[in-house]
Amino acid sequence: MKKFQLDRQADIIESVLAAHNIEGRVWGGAVTPRFIRFDVTTALGTRVQKVLALREEVAMRLGVPDIRVYRKGDAIRVEVPRSDAAIVRFEALYKRIKRLPPMTAILGVDEEGAPLLLKITSPDVAHVLVAGTTGSGKTMLLKALILSLALTNPQHRLILALIDPKARGFAAFSQLPHLIRPIETDPARAVKLLEGLVVEMERRDRLRFNAPAIVVVIDELADLRMAAGKRVEHALTRLTQRGREAGIHVIVATQRPQAAIIGGMVKANLPVRMVGAVTSPEDAKVATGIAGSGANRLRGRGDFLLVVRQEILRFQAPFVTDAVIRNSIRNLRFPTKEFIA
Repeated sequence: MKKFQLDRQADIIESVLAAHNIEGRVWGGAVTPRFIRFDVTTALGTRVQKVLALREEVAMRLGVPDIRVYRKGDAIRVEVPRSDAAIVRFEALYKRIKRLPPMTAILGVDEEGAPLLLKITSPDVAHVLVAGTTGSGKTMLLKALILSLALTNPQHRLILALIDPKARGFAAFSQLPHLIRPIETDPARAVKLLEGLVVEMERRDRLRFNAPAIVVVIDELADLRMAAGKRVEHALTRLTQRGREAGIHVIVATQRPQAAIIGGMVKANLPVRMVGAVTSPEDAKVATGIAGSGANRLRGRGDFLLVVRQEILRFQAPFVTDAVIRNSIRNLRFPTKEFIA
């Protein structure tokens, strides 16, 4: 992105504000793979809502379909989609990271282009909700998360339980040696797997141990709930309430993150949320737990918000092909960072 283009867009933002008698200026920002962020400050006494209400006019003047405008600290941020959006490839991002800490997953790159990591076993994480409509990039994000964990954690440290009701998302992981059992696509067997993990959790509680870590990943909870109903909710409630102390962590993905789909108690026990594009402000609030998050303004295809302790960070999830996954799994016996496309 050339400097004169950034300066021109900044000038347009300032001119729209001036046309509405708002004294403001662009003082900084960042260029990310998918969007450009402009940080705007306004004169003392300016109502923030007055600036937020200009979103459509600013987008029109910039010649883009839509923008995201929100307050962050003492500044207002304007995020403008790039016409030359770049793809963040998992293999390139993985090679950038010299050493991943144990039980740490790659999520993508943050707003500054730096690798964004998530330590699954952190007390602030424990369990994760991934939400977004079709095309938001949920499954791709889960693939990157699973692969990064498998590449850097041996089986004595990590066991994976993968549940894929759609029978499409996780097929490339079928030969992964970390699997507790073959990838589960049948809802009835998936429920038995979850109930078996509850039994394992109780056994670990009695024996007072929590290793190896068991990470349960469910690609589409709504499909599982439709087929198996309350048994799924009951098992997930138990696992998300008490699983962390036993070394069991749950990652749940769904298009519809309503309590009716996830279960009220389960939802309350998912402290970390990764939210992709949703269809309405109401869905954005339900998914993030925060009003005005702007998740309904995300661009899809891996454009996500990370929500932790009511703080929001936008990031771009990486793209990883099934060929990269399969070849990486074949090379697991040899500690290496080489990828075969």
